[in-house]
Amino acid sequence: MKRNVITATLVILACSSVFLVCSCTKKQVLTEEKAIKAPPTEVAKVEKDTTVVKGEQQEGSVGEQGVRIERLEELEMAKKREAEAKALQEAAALKFEAESIFFDFDKSSIREEYRPLLEKAGAFLKDDTSIRIRIEGNCDKRGSNEYNLALGERRAHSAKRFLVSLGIAPDRIETVSYGEERPLALGDSEDAWAKNRRDDFMIMEK
Repeated sequence: MKRNVITATLVILACSSVFLVCSCTKKQVLTEEKAIKAPPTEVAKVEKDTTVVKGEQQEGSVGEQGVRIERLEELEMAKKREAEAKALQEAAALKFEAESIFFDFDKSSIREEYRPLLEKAGAFLKDDTSIRIRIEGNCDKRGSNEYNLALGERRAHSAKRFLVSLGIAPDRIETVSYGEERPLALGDSEDAWAKNRRDDFMIMEK
């Protein structure tokens, strides 16, 4: 009888232990599930915030890159315009020096046909006020050296006065006479002499 009581007691204790173990296990599983389910919301929020920050950083980076590209394009265009302006100026300078005005025999007055040329020369000088020029007076070989030097000087001064009348500062224009020393054409014909009675225009070094 006593043995039966002990056996019954042991069975009851065993059942109670099993019940307690099952209850604890179930509670632990529920707790772990709860613990596992809670973080994803916070993780998702962090991931969302990170994505937003990365997106803003990428947008900022793209915007800065666009500004840099635009700035480089502006600089490239400015260089191109500067190069084009320089090329035009050089071409105008070459044209200025390539054109001469011619005079009648023993005369120093500006012929009517060369006034437009001098007006173009004046416009060229007004476009760049840093340019200084030298007007070189020349003669044909008829007459003495002294006379031709004086005549060449008068011819250079005639062109200078014309340019000054257009508004060019006198101190930007230098004159010199070479008399008959620098003929453009050789020979004793009127055609050769006519080519030597002239004013040449030279741009002086800045």
